[in-house]
Amino acid sequence: MSDNSNSTTKPLASVSATFADRHIGPRAADTERMLAAIGAPSVDKLIDTAVPTQIRLDRALNLPPALSEAGSLQALRALASQNVVKRSMIGMGYYDTITPGVIKRNVLESPAWYTAYTPYQPEISQGRLEALLNFQTMICDLTGLAIAGASLLDEGTAAAEAMTLTMRAAKKKTETPTLLVDRDVFPQTLAVVQTRARALGLRVVVIDTTGDLPQAAFEESVDTADVFGVLTQYPSTGAVRDLTGLIEATHQIGALAIVAADLLSLCLLKSPGEMGADVVVGSAQRFGVPMGYGGPHAGFMSVREGLQRTMPGRLVGVSVDSAGAPAYRLALQTREQHIRREKATSNICTAQVLLAVMASMYAVYHGPAGLTAIAERVGAHAAALAAGLRAADVEVVADSFFDTVTARVPGAARAIVDKACADGVNLRYVDEDTIAISCDETTSDDDLRVVLAAFGASSLPAADADTIPAELRRTGEFLTHPTFSAYHSETAMLRYLRRLSDKDYALDRGMIPLGSCTMKLNATAEMEAITWPEFAGLHPFAPVDQTAGYQQLFADLEGWLAEVTGYDAVSLQPNAGSQGEFAGLLAISKYHEANGDGARVVCLIPSSAHGTNAASAVMAGMKVVVVACDDNGNIDTADLAAKIEAHKDDLAAMMITYPSTHGVYEETITEVCAMVHDAGGQVYVDGANLNALVGLAQPGKFGSDVSHLNLHKTFCIPHGGGGPGVGPIGVRAHLAPYLPNHPLVAEAGPATGPGPVSAAPWGSAGILPISWAYVRMMGADGLSDATVAAIVAANYIAARLREHYPVLYAGPSGLVAHECILDIRPLTKSSGVTVDDVAKRLVDYGFHAPTMSFPVAGTLMVEPTESEDLGELDRFIDAMIAIREEADRVESGEWDKADNPLVNAPHTALSLAGDWPHPYSREEAVFPTAATRQSKYFAPVGRIDGAYGDRNLVCSCPPPEAFED
Repeated sequence: MSDNSNSTTKPLASVSATFADRHIGPRAADTERMLAAIGAPSVDKLIDTAVPTQIRLDRALNLPPALSEAGSLQALRALASQNVVKRSMIGMGYYDTITPGVIKRNVLESPAWYTAYTPYQPEISQGRLEALLNFQTMICDLTGLAIAGASLLDEGTAAAEAMTLTMRAAKKKTETPTLLVDRDVFPQTLAVVQTRARALGLRVVVIDTTGDLPQAAFEESVDTADVFGVLTQYPSTGAVRDLTGLIEATHQIGALAIVAADLLSLCLLKSPGEMGADVVVGSAQRFGVPMGYGGPHAGFMSVREGLQRTMPGRLVGVSVDSAGAPAYRLALQTREQHIRREKATSNICTAQVLLAVMASMYAVYHGPAGLTAIAERVGAHAAALAAGLRAADVEVVADSFFDTVTARVPGAARAIVDKACADGVNLRYVDEDTIAISCDETTSDDDLRVVLAAFGASSLPAADADTIPAELRRTGEFLTHPTFSAYHSETAMLRYLRRLSDKDYALDRGMIPLGSCTMKLNATAEMEAITWPEFAGLHPFAPVDQTAGYQQLFADLEGWLAEVTGYDAVSLQPNAGSQGEFAGLLAISKYHEANGDGARVVCLIPSSAHGTNAASAVMAGMKVVVVACDDNGNIDTADLAAKIEAHKDDLAAMMITYPSTHGVYEETITEVCAMVHDAGGQVYVDGANLNALVGLAQPGKFGSDVSHLNLHKTFCIPHGGGGPGVGPIGVRAHLAPYLPNHPLVAEAGPATGPGPVSAAPWGSAGILPISWAYVRMMGADGLSDATVAAIVAANYIAARLREHYPVLYAGPSGLVAHECILDIRPLTKSSGVTVDDVAKRLVDYGFHAPTMSFPVAGTLMVEPTESEDLGELDRFIDAMIAIREEADRVESGEWDKADNPLVNAPHTALSLAGDWPHPYSREEAVFPTAATRQSKYFAPVGRIDGAYGDRNLVCSCPPPEAFED
């Protein structure tokens, strides 16, 4: 045996086994080095100096002891075992589906896809942008409309967004703007629309649009001069009908037609666009995305030509790069909330990119023939079920249908639904006389026999007729782009997914130091449970007694989040931060109304706030008044006092981000909260920067009344390339009666709530096990240590880069919170090197850029998070210093201002071939550091011309010829 006395291997007992040590990057010795650079004698002294004493928590968080990764998975298994997964035939927009293994393993479970950020840096996002363009093409082809977005939050939210879009587009001058909604629209969709409409002062009228005289029906219900839109379901519950006449009548009264469509049915049915629809919305869930007890799923919206500039959410377009080659980017971004603030088309910030990618790849994998075959099989099962019911003398309501059979059983509905449930199948109870049964991709003949037996039928006959009328059959081709016919073998699909992911930069490659985005580790152990069938296979409207595991998980997570934030109650329903903001502001409005203060409608928002705040306030029916910031980036308390005095009778709320969007713990936070409260207002603390507070301070205790929390930031749900996100809200006790609720599930919220803000009762429930696992494995000490590590890392970066780039804002002690803002403007003034040049040059150094020009134009906001180790922090710092030195060479005249490594960045591999006309070498271009020589990421395209893409808008897959030389 060899002598190991000089071995550097750690003794087994000293090797860390805690999850917190895996999650937090810097080791103890690294932290000491970082503190020395900062000039702080200890971590405790740094935190005591940086975080205001008046907000500090004086005790440890009361959370369960930390579990190991194995222990957490065991506990989640125990919760999962309490859920009962029965065959779901409930329908209502949620259907069981088969996720192809190649997509599950290589998209949903791949960090190359799920750890990426929203593609604001398009040069390093070409893979997922192509996948999203596939999604948009798929939606356009199936719905028959010209332009589709890159996903929305769910079908209900998409319908609510369509309502406001059509209101804007109709341009009717009326005091009672009205949306007509067909009675067959899914009830959860109607409820989300009604919640949004009430806040905006819009009228929603439910009508029956069947029959030959839809215009007469309009006139009997409302004054048609008030109607700006009509929303229908296609197919409706248990029926397929031609909407052409209804849409024509809608247009005759100057309104726009919105159709909520089932995507799979459109493989067989005439498209809504062919019938004249203006807007089509829906969900892509049944294209390979598990039900997940309600989400997350990719909602969709498509519009006719002329409406694209009023669309909400992301829109991927085709532009060109610096070499003139086609390249993808987010188009028409000036519509979005971070730019237009209260004038934005929507408050949506996060979409559902990961799920849209899955759905698009499902279409790519199956192709048009495969999708048609799946749809035909689903329709055949529904037809056979209808035939079996009729053979047993059960009345089937409609002769024409796609996947859903509606049966009329006077007085017997509950008994039949209970019998089927006892035999393992969940049906939809519509009312005491009516049952709806939906077939899906997984439905088998055995499932149909169980259903028929519940109705007292003895056999399953063959379908006796085509249930889709010939005039409503799709006749044209769809998904004709070569992408949808090229990858039908698993080998081809596997390589296509790898090729796309290789184009992108995600956390599996390196640090993504985006300020205000908290791109921290998304641990494998946190992700593991979301694909378990006990969590992934539940329908959101399954009987609650079948979901005991989920209910316990919700209770645990709500309690832990309340403890972390200091609030009294939490709602998990909002399925994005934007929806959490909306829900929180609705709670404030409802509270004022309940106290007879309905005139309180003014929302004060600091000038530094994220644009989502202002957009959400407007969506909640409030009037935005901006409060100035002082020269140090803090809220100007004198201006605040003046604004409060001016609005003392109508002040509803003030929205504050804390620490501030400038990356500073403002010393006046408790004073600001008191000023607002004294004037009768409520305080909303935006939880975007909660990663700097967990374990150190509780918003609910230092003056806030409500916050939304970004579980996709602080609590480790991955960003997914632009979604999913989860934005639960925490409130103090007096606002708890006004948390979101749901008309279909009483347990989802208080009866006094404002209605749902998401289609599913608990929003994106399917990914909540991620945050549950994070808190359970970190424990109180681990969470606090993570916060401290994030603060240390940000101050280390600020300390080391301050002599190269001014750090724009800091607290009185010169310290920042968990992020810092580097001011590039002096560099631009002296050298001509812009913030864009620095951001793109970072790609050549192997980094995703920090947040550009927010909250201050011409700056970079850097948030390293606690997960990056010292080696990665130093690599980033060294890159930024080297870029500053490159800028010096431009400033000195050594390099031409119009031809240098910064202005030409990023450099592609292809750019190295052929002539090299630049005054710097190829090596300086692409291998500027030793680290890049060891592991090199090449951007697949050069710098993209954004203006060209907006002027020449193309939002579906370009032909292959566009990529030829």
